Amino acid sequence: MYIVIGILAGIIILQAIILWKHVRQVKDICRQLSFQMKQDSNMLISRELDFGGIGRLVDLLNEMLDMRRKEKRRYLEKEALIADTYTNLSHDIRTPLTSLDGYFQLMEDCENVDDQRRYLGIIHERIHSLNEMLEELFTFTKQKNDSYSLKLMPCCLNRNLKETVFDWVRNELEPDIQIAEELLFINGNVQGLRRVIRNIIKNGLDHGEKKISITLERRGGQAVLRISNLVKNPGEIDVCHVFDRFYKADSARSRTSTGLGLAIAKELVDRMGGEIGARIEEDEFIIEMAFPIMDNRLGQ
Repeated sequence: MYIVIGILAGIIILQAIILWKHVRQVKDICRQLSFQMKQDSNMLISRELDFGGIGRLVDLLNEMLDMRRKEKRRYLEKEALIADTYTNLSHDIRTPLTSLDGYFQLMEDCENVDDQRRYLGIIHERIHSLNEMLEELFTFTKQKNDSYSLKLMPCCLNRNLKETVFDWVRNELEPDIQIAEELLFINGNVQGLRRVIRNIIKNGLDHGEKKISITLERRGGQAVLRISNLVKNPGEIDVCHVFDRFYKADSARSRTSTGLGLAIAKELVDRMGGEIGARIEEDEFIIEMAFPIMDNRLGQ
């Protein structure tokens, strides 16, 4: 009888010790969580016990804290990116705005009709440049939004390339074009494709001579689009960074360019499942894109 009572007493004491340690561990976890919330510390929750679900609880809490830190880091990086974008763009916008103010003053003081028309033409060109810069800012910031998505569907790359280039031909640009006769369909976005092509052509005009070459061909299972232009100082171009935001070759820093055009183009190409790269061959700057060809011929 006394032996049974002794065993039961021992079990009760052991359970009491376990319960006490369990409660103490829970309180310690609560204390550490409270510290994490107040101090925003990078430390992980520690534990002395693993039984009774404590080990699993601590592992889940640490996983949640790690996700929260990564989320906050991404938010801060995005916030810094947007702030940096606005800072850089405000500097770029200041130049055409100052120019506009100067030409408006010239028009007010000028009585010669021909000079007034010339100043008005320059003002229109500066306003167009401002519109393009603001559109690039809008597109770039929209792409960095987590809710941004690009609707993809079968698209005829030949047709969209011709229609986009035609707009430039009407503006007195006569590129050297070689387009495959075979219709090449990709899983893309019509507006996105046209934006990519326009941005790359505009980059060529801003950073090089007004001689653009465009080639579209099939290479195995890929549609390869190559856009190139001649440049006066190819050594100034760092092909490793041309798709970075705000990158500008030294010779083009004075132009009305945001340095976002190729960054936007790369983002769009990536979202359409393509690949894009740049290289220099002698005095020619080349941008080449490759998209998987679709079998579905019902695209746009």
